[in-house]
Amino acid sequence: MIKNLGAFNSVFNQFIAELRDADIQTDRMRFRRNLERIGEIFAYEISKTLEYQAVEITTPLGVAEMQLCKDQPVLATILRAGLPLHQGLLNYFDKADNAFITAYRKYDKNEAFDIRVEYISSPDLTDKVLIISDPMLATGASIVKTLKSMFSMGMPKHIHIVSALASVEGLEFIKRQFSVMNLTIWVGGIDDELTAQAYIVPGLGDAGDLAFGKKSD
Repeated sequence: MIKNLGAFNSVFNQFIAELRDADIQTDRMRFRRNLERIGEIFAYEISKTLEYQAVEITTPLGVAEMQLCKDQPVLATILRAGLPLHQGLLNYFDKADNAFITAYRKYDKNEAFDIRVEYISSPDLTDKVLIISDPMLATGASIVKTLKSMFSMGMPKHIHIVSALASVEGLEFIKRQFSVMNLTIWVGGIDDELTAQAYIVPGLGDAGDLAFGKKSD
């Protein structure tokens, strides 16, 4: 299932527009904050899908019965670009366990690349709700390889993938790879094209570089 929040008229689209804007995105702090803000909105929408239970809360004047989240999800992100988006999710799911993964493109001399996953720090995922965030879902290869590596930590009961922007090709690839799993993909916009270097067009550029500065090759 794909949930495109950018398809609806809301302030959410202002934050996506600023992420895309070549003039505004030169302000790294604002770029990070916009990723964080859309993470908060994604968290709110995902919270509606979770299981709840009645809990009695003692107030100064009596007892109120409230419906509270039964189990906190596990929040995972792909370093480094995913950190601001992850923080937005964590601002709302502040009691959640967290997982961090390094996954990156390793290029050869012909500019072809494969995805390397070198580090995973994660709690047990067995029967948990897993929310994994990465700002850009281009080919989908990073998310697919990351999730398959994380399954060694246990099989989640539901997976939510959160990305600011996605390509049509990347979404189709993920759906083919995980067709039999309970999976929801949350995006802020869907673009049709990828460049020869597998960057989304019109996209927004390199989210990691825009958030934290250019890295050396």
